[in-house]
Amino acid sequence: MSAAYSARVGNKGRVVLPAGLRESQGWTDDTVLIFVEEQGGVRVLSRDEAEASIRLQLSATSVVEELIAERRAAAAVEDEE
Repeated sequence: MSAAYSARVGNKGRVVLPAGLRESQGWTDDTVLIFVEEQGGVRVLSRDEAEASIRLQLSATSVVEELIAERRAAAAVEDEE
């Protein structure tokens, strides 16, 4: 579900998040928000969402890890010969 919300930046840079947005995202008074500046704009994530995103990125197997695994397998075959 997508929706559009607006808010004004007040003096001292304060922004009041619309209640509908807070409710739909499950953000409470204690929620820490992370603002990620990207080329197309700014992405807002809760700290939990940011941590989950980082964990997912770190858990992906990299090309380097695959290459190392292939080299180790090839070395094991050579050692057996």
